[in-house]
Amino acid sequence: MLNIYAHAAQTLYMKTKIGTKSNPLALKTPPQTSEYTMHVDEKEGKEVLVCTVGKTVLHYDIRCLNDLHAMLLAHGDWMELGSADEQKPAKEGTVEAWGRSENNPVGGWYGLKKGLRGRFGMYVPPLMEALGLAEVTHDAKGNKMRAI
Repeated sequence: MLNIYAHAAQTLYMKTKIGTKSNPLALKTPPQTSEYTMHVDEKEGKEVLVCTVGKTVLHYDIRCLNDLHAMLLAHGDWMELGSADEQKPAKEGTVEAWGRSENNPVGGWYGLKKGLRGRFGMYVPPLMEALGLAEVTHDAKGNKMRAI
């Protein structure tokens, strides 16, 4: 039972830190070249991460945070981010590929807006870093992450 309460407390903490539409969390892409925001909202009765990049709005299933953290812990080492648009194939063995794989816990895309489901490896890792769940490299290209 204690694990359930600890998990609920951690989830509440994460949602509070991520913020709301009126007070979103400001982040930068892994190379530190672009700014964007994230906040938690509800869509069709389900909590989602809302990622706003300029005028583009992407949605990700909020459970990606716990699922990706668990996968990275099991992986035990650095993993390349491999960010790619939905229309482009993701490099195998990357966070992006895992975020759209039939073998992940949701059986496919964590991105929820058709046509804008990619870029999971670009926008979710900095959020996880801000939440203290992961380390992310900040090079011009080929960035990686690992669980903390």
